[in-house]
Amino acid sequence: MITSKTQLVGLFGHPVSHSQSPMMHNAAFSETGLGYAYVAFDVESNSLEDAVAGIRALGLKGINVTIPHKVAIMPMLDEIDPLAKRIGAVNTVVINDGRLIGYNTDGMGYVRSLVEETGIELDQQIVTMVGAGGAARAVAFTLAEKGVKEIRIINRSRERATILAESLQSIVSTRIVEQGEGKEAIADASLLINTTSIGMLPNVNEMPVPSEWLHDRLIVSDLIYNPLETKLLSEAKAIGARVHSGVGMFVNQGALAFELWTGKKAPTEVMRDTVLQQLTKTAE
Repeated sequence: MITSKTQLVGLFGHPVSHSQSPMMHNAAFSETGLGYAYVAFDVESNSLEDAVAGIRALGLKGINVTIPHKVAIMPMLDEIDPLAKRIGAVNTVVINDGRLIGYNTDGMGYVRSLVEETGIELDQQIVTMVGAGGAARAVAFTLAEKGVKEIRIINRSRERATILAESLQSIVSTRIVEQGEGKEAIADASLLINTTSIGMLPNVNEMPVPSEWLHDRLIVSDLIYNPLETKLLSEAKAIGARVHSGVGMFVNQGALAFELWTGKKAPTEVMRDTVLQQLTKTAE
């Protein structure tokens, strides 16, 4: 129940109408009896600065940050956690005595769910990653620090791919996949990760790479969680590849954000069940 004492947290992104974050977090607050409420704010890029000023003015306790604001919000914050700084993107902001502190829970959330769900040995992996944005940086830096063998980056913008590759190079062998070399970069890879929004609701028939590039020795991982099974994952499953959906990353990054805001342990299973119920209902 919302009262005059309710603490407000929320999500800044554009678009946000597809997000499961409000249901997931509000279920967690209800389960733990905490007096918090979570709301999604659709914030266009040219309004981001005003929205950040609004956090202070309205006394919000924290926000999540999603596409396309994870990098753009950084100069507007008072302090950035060292891991988030290294990643170069923020997905969670905590308000502490009026100071806005940026964190990144994406990478740890992703790796935790990937290992839990697939039993993968990270130090054995040759990774080909599609995308070089905020989520890609979080995943790549965390995988690099966990000791994967190599990271290859497929991205439309070579400039952004170069920036990511150069910042990773000191930790892990990294290379940019040139135009026309995508198929070869996946052929001997063991883990393919889509970090882009290609295939996300409502564009469910789109794929970040052609299905003929996939093979059955891959683990194919998609950061998208809505739909629950993207076209990339269904095509991968059809040829015998193992698949990993974005739900585990989404739940784990949310649980880490919950803990940063509240100082309490997140009810992860309740959060997962809420998301899965909602996504299953949407798919029917």
